[in-house]
Amino acid sequence: MDYLSKLGQSLMLPIAALSAVGLLLGVMSALTKDAVIAAVPAFAPTAPVGFVFATVKSVANAVYAQIPVLFAVCLALGLARKDKEIAAFAGFVGYYTFIAAGAAMVKSGLVDFGSLDTAGVLGVEGTPNMSAFGGIVVGCLTAALHDRFIDTKLPVAISFYGGKRSVAIVVFAAMLILGILSPFVWLPLSVAITALGTAIASLGNLGVFLFGLAERGLIPTGLHHIINQLFRTTSIGGVLNGTEGCLNIFYQYVDGMGTAALSDYTRYLAEGKFAFMLFGLPAAALAIIRSAPESRRDGVKALVVAGAVTAFVSGITEPLEFSFLFAAPVLYAFHSVMAGLSFMLTHMLGVSIGGTGGGVIDFFIWGVLQPGSRWYMVIPLGAAYFFAYYFVFYRYLTARHVVIDASDDSAEAAERAEIAEGVMTPQLAYIVEGLGGTDNIVSINNCITRLRVDVRDMSLIDEDMLKRSGSLGVKRMSDTHVHVIYGPAVENIATQLHSALKM
Repeated sequence: MDYLSKLGQSLMLPIAALSAVGLLLGVMSALTKDAVIAAVPAFAPTAPVGFVFATVKSVANAVYAQIPVLFAVCLALGLARKDKEIAAFAGFVGYYTFIAAGAAMVKSGLVDFGSLDTAGVLGVEGTPNMSAFGGIVVGCLTAALHDRFIDTKLPVAISFYGGKRSVAIVVFAAMLILGILSPFVWLPLSVAITALGTAIASLGNLGVFLFGLAERGLIPTGLHHIINQLFRTTSIGGVLNGTEGCLNIFYQYVDGMGTAALSDYTRYLAEGKFAFMLFGLPAAALAIIRSAPESRRDGVKALVVAGAVTAFVSGITEPLEFSFLFAAPVLYAFHSVMAGLSFMLTHMLGVSIGGTGGGVIDFFIWGVLQPGSRWYMVIPLGAAYFFAYYFVFYRYLTARHVVIDASDDSAEAAERAEIAEGVMTPQLAYIVEGLGGTDNIVSINNCITRLRVDVRDMSLIDEDMLKRSGSLGVKRMSDTHVHVIYGPAVENIATQLHSALKM
């Protein structure tokens, strides 16, 4: 679990970049639609405007074509324990060596690989078409080799090649061998992955429900990024004219085919999220506020309103979800089932909206502005979700007398301000003490909403102290790894901690 948690965290860097590029691609795609051009003639594809649109779309598609190498570099960077820049460099060297060796084996004629799907990657033609899977394998192995050989000491005569320099050399040798073997391994493995994707597709609406259930149910572990990437970038999410993965297919063909023709692929993308992100979770926030005692309502409101707005606008749901996950896990189980139903019902209603976020921005760009998306069918479904979420949350919280409380640390923060010592703010002091003190902290990283910390002794973790720091919840992932949930503000918190602790 510790390793998988770090893997999910490492995937966030390329995912964030690809999400931003996807939104830009969506805007360009929407502005070139006939209906939009008719409404706003300034968007007509005249020479200057057409050049800008074409260039942006071309560059965006080029970025998506490099998903495997992005994964290789970012996973090597994220999984390495130290000297991460060396690992990132080795990740690129390793991936290029891997695909070049694989292409050489395929072209050698020593074995007939006629049935093997090949592609051109980074200018190397004929390499086994492993897509993102190849980048993930290379990135993970590079990080492992980096940690094993980064401190290698060699005899004086060849000491120049030791230490940091040994990493790229070892990775090159390992990926050369692995690349030569890759066609033999990938041929049966690709058949198995395709069979799995076919099996999921054969389940029809049930398969869509199970995907949505798993995607939401895995959020507490941080592993939902892994299942998302399997569907978005490998043949499990579908294959169209040699392009693998529902997200790759959508971005490559949305301009030529339109969203309606791609509904078999958008069912694993953002369309299934809108009912619960735009309607369900805001209703849950309202129920949480109204079920709280009058004396504590202001503090509860401050906690959940921010989370609801974040989910509505950007599709980042963890701040709100973690506010009730630990206090009322039954409600999170209800939420996960409703998420699965949302994916299934939107597909059954003929909705076809791509993107990945699920917030109102994606809904507008990939839904409202895209002809044939049937975005309007989300409205009645969302209305039903609003009432269902409000009723279930309000009844459960009032019947069980559960209050989704907010931290109130203003007085204690003032009392502890004297330990700030310039850089250690009261909030940071809470966090450090809650994590067992500076001697108990091994490393600190973060994803979009969570502080991910390796500690020496898990028994020293003080969850009450972390709650006073503003934490929405604490998740003990292993005997030495803990997640502390803060929401989108976690990026600044992690930066301040690194500075204060000189890590």
